[in-house]
Amino acid sequence: MVLFLVGVLEMIIVTAWTKVVTENKVMASGAITMVNILIWYYVLQTIIDDIDNWKLVALYALGCAVGTVISTYYFNRKEESKNRLAEQV
Repeated sequence: MVLFLVGVLEMIIVTAWTKVVTENKVMASGAITMVNILIWYYVLQTIIDDIDNWKLVALYALGCAVGTVISTYYFNRKEESKNRLAEQV
C-alpha cells in the first residue's frame, strides 16, 4: 500500500516539476528533481528487496496512474479558472 501512495505522490511531484520547468523556475525545478530522485531511490530499493513480488510493481504503477489523473485534473481546472478570470477582465 505504501508504494501505491508513493506512486501517487511521485506523479503529483513530476507534474509540478513539469510546470516549473516550463515556467523557467530554475531553483524550484532543481529542488523538485532532488525530491523525485529520493523517491525513486526508495522505490527501487523496495522493489529490489522483494524482486519476486510483482504486486509491488502493480501497486506502484496504479499509484502512478492515479497521481497522473489527479494532478492533470487539478492543473487543467486551475488553467480553466485562470482563463475564465482573464475573459472577465
